[in-house]
Amino acid sequence: MKHFMERRNFLKLGITGAFGMAITASDLLWRVEQAKADEAHPAPTQSLTPDAALQKLMEGNQRFIDHHLQHPDQSALRLQEVAQVQHPFATILSCADSRVPAEIVFDQGIGDIFDVRIAGNIATHEAIGSIEYAVVLLGSPLLMVMGHERCGAVTAAVKKESLPGDISTFVQAIKPALKKVKDQPGDAVENGVVANVQYQIERLHKSKLLTEQVESGKLRIVGGRYDLDTGRVNIIT
Repeated sequence: MKHFMERRNFLKLGITGAFGMAITASDLLWRVEQAKADEAHPAPTQSLTPDAALQKLMEGNQRFIDHHLQHPDQSALRLQEVAQVQHPFATILSCADSRVPAEIVFDQGIGDIFDVRIAGNIATHEAIGSIEYAVVLLGSPLLMVMGHERCGAVTAAVKKESLPGDISTFVQAIKPALKKVKDQPGDAVENGVVANVQYQIERLHKSKLLTEQVESGKLRIVGGRYDLDTGRVNIIT
């Protein structure tokens, strides 16, 4: 019996050890495959400075305005290139409005833009986390917070409308921005759109991870305002 127990324990240890080696080998294989993917498809963002990334983004918007679209990075080959690894050259926090699709208005393709879309382009904790992931782990050198003309979320906040369900949550997130422009002359909604972009950028600057990237010169954060009538994106300072 003693001999039997020792033999069983020996086999058990052998199986456990083999299983551990299998996990290690599997993990190693995964890391090798990731390295191969990175080597085969080097990050394009590594050659783009934040300013160059912004220029590339705005050149795409000009093509959209002029109706000279190139539809880059939308081929079957591009699908294969980004299937295992992604390196978006821009991250955009924009409104979830159906009229403001970032890839279209900037004439970009698959894997070019890391989209974070939420009504009112507000920087919630979840949105900030998503942005930190794109900037720190994926190496995106440009972050744009993009509001748009006649934004419904800003309009609701300006009019102090009573809204059902969780719709009111993003309205509450915009109200602090409106306090800064409550006495400003002009259209209240338009003033609110610009102020909201600036306010959300202020919130993003409170992220330690993003601030470190900005201070090191690896990231630039800008504001944008999309014109629904013309398709033009203007930079907000």
